[in-house]
Amino acid sequence: MFVVIGATGIVGREVISHLVAAGAPVTAVTRDRDAVLPSGVVVAQGDPARPHLPADVWKGAEAVLLSSRGALDSATAILAAAADHGVERVVVVSAATVEFPAGEPRFMAGFRALEAAAQSSGMVWTALRCSDFAANTLAWAPQLRAGDVVRGAYRDAATSPIHERDIAAVAVRALTEDGHGNRSYVLTGPRSLTQPDKVRILGEVTGRDLSFLELTPDQVRAAMTAQGLPEDIPARLLGSLADYARVPGPTTTTVADLLDRPAQDFAAWVTDHAAAFTR
Repeated sequence: MFVVIGATGIVGREVISHLVAAGAPVTAVTRDRDAVLPSGVVVAQGDPARPHLPADVWKGAEAVLLSSRGALDSATAILAAAADHGVERVVVVSAATVEFPAGEPRFMAGFRALEAAAQSSGMVWTALRCSDFAANTLAWAPQLRAGDVVRGAYRDAATSPIHERDIAAVAVRALTEDGHGNRSYVLTGPRSLTQPDKVRILGEVTGRDLSFLELTPDQVRAAMTAQGLPEDIPARLLGSLADYARVPGPTTTTVADLLDRPAQDFAAWVTDHAAAFTR
């Protein structure tokens, strides 16, 4: 049995799909009472932000994926409980900023604490240090459904965005195979892109003439908070972008090395999610 914590998140859903396709039994932990997941998946209601999950979550479990930003403060207790119930292996979805610092120190510290919780759990651990998710681009969807201009700060900020399916594929390898124990992997997409690069590719894939308009960080922060978003969200975004405008984020070949195929590029991600940007 494989336990997926953060089951309805971007990575969690993909991991569950991979495991189910391989015929593996899965328990999905989610806050969502009405979560729609593949047939045969056992859904356990639980809040990853709370240190105590229902004990029956761990029944027969051999490995656990922890993929929930909400669990950063509760990870130590959750993983200690998993180990106490005989779970042997843990994979945590972390951030490349642990190894390549960018953004506000408090956010990096959260991921370092997550990895420390895995390392001290007594289980065999693997940390996936991910670059920015290509799926973060969905934040532009409302703008592109309304028009042809993306407005944002730090136009020259460059990262190598990663497709969630690649993260999931590596996670499943680490959950189910030997050879990944007590290791950390920096996972990125295959190519570094600035924000205008991403907008250009969005336009090419969707057949639209799109452009990027640079705003000041204060303008972006004000727009985000006016939408009711908590302060942490613009702080996390703008802090990272400011640093990536000075020094591009990392680009690694780790996905290709582990999966024996190229990492999926940003155009492939846009193709998979093009409907989200349709007017």
